[in-house]
Amino acid sequence: MKFMRENNNLIKKYFRILSPDYPEWLDEYIETERMQKQQYISVTCGKIYSKLFDYDDYSSLDHSIAVALIIWNFTHDKKQTLSGLFHDIATPAFKHCVDFLNGDYMNQESTEELTKTLIEESKDIMKLLKRDNIKIEEVCDYHIYPIADNDTPMLSADRLEYSLSNDLIVFKTNTLEEINEIYNDIKVQTNEEGIIELGFKTKKIARKFVKNTSRLSVCYRDNATRFYMQAIADILKKVSKDGLINKEDLYELKESEVIDIVKKSKYNDVFKKLTNATKVNISKEEPKGMYYVKHGAKVRYIDPLYNGNRISKECKITKKMIDNNLSYNMDDYVFIDNSLNVLI
Repeated sequence: MKFMRENNNLIKKYFRILSPDYPEWLDEYIETERMQKQQYISVTCGKIYSKLFDYDDYSSLDHSIAVALIIWNFTHDKKQTLSGLFHDIATPAFKHCVDFLNGDYMNQESTEELTKTLIEESKDIMKLLKRDNIKIEEVCDYHIYPIADNDTPMLSADRLEYSLSNDLIVFKTNTLEEINEIYNDIKVQTNEEGIIELGFKTKKIARKFVKNTSRLSVCYRDNATRFYMQAIADILKKVSKDGLINKEDLYELKESEVIDIVKKSKYNDVFKKLTNATKVNISKEEPKGMYYVKHGAKVRYIDPLYNGNRISKECKITKKMIDNNLSYNMDDYVFIDNSLNVLI
């Protein structure tokens, strides 16, 4: 319970909802050096540093622990739980902004290939795995466990966790009581493909969950988000070209340390302009001679099971919510003004 005692009080209460039976054995893995690096990376992809957004912080470590707790709660399987804990161990500073840097803004999976490597290079993690007689192949790819991860629009521990924590902590749009109601309506079910999946017992609660996640889904890819994440990626690219930082540094440095490097570079002014902006502009026409962003982003949405069937097939209201979410337009040109032109 060491990590639980030291954590933010709201997060502590949230963790207790996810797993009233806290797995004490997990603390040793959480306290390893490689996992601890994740506490200095925000799940907001750096948006907590911008006036464009009013977000509270929640670290990549918080998210990883919470995913592990969900998996433990529903499986009590140590290997699956560890796969959840490790699933974002290869997350760099500014998180998915690095996917934008890599041109992977549609899938946002470009950093995952390092997961096994970073576990293997961690002497303390490998020592614990050896002690517990667990092979690295059993914990380095959470995709092999359907409760831990599955394909959109199914509900997995990862997808469930970032939905609940973003709603409760980052966006501040839900309460502990409502999170508790949603979470305790979930059970392991069998989907249309005969594969186990998390699903809801009550139609009303499933519908509430879809309403919440459809709202969040737009926030993950709205105009301001796409613009900001691409601009951060382009700043990192410029600083990298100047030899001040490289991609490997993004896996070792704190976000605050990366920001310090940017502030000491010739891109300090453009970084300040970006983070101090309070709105973005949109246009159907290309803004000439101006830095802009015009591309889509990964569409995150959930159509969960309700007693073995997709809720969208059981509830017309829910289907309309999902359809409205999926119709969000990402075709506009997004820009601030010409003060960011150095990024062109």
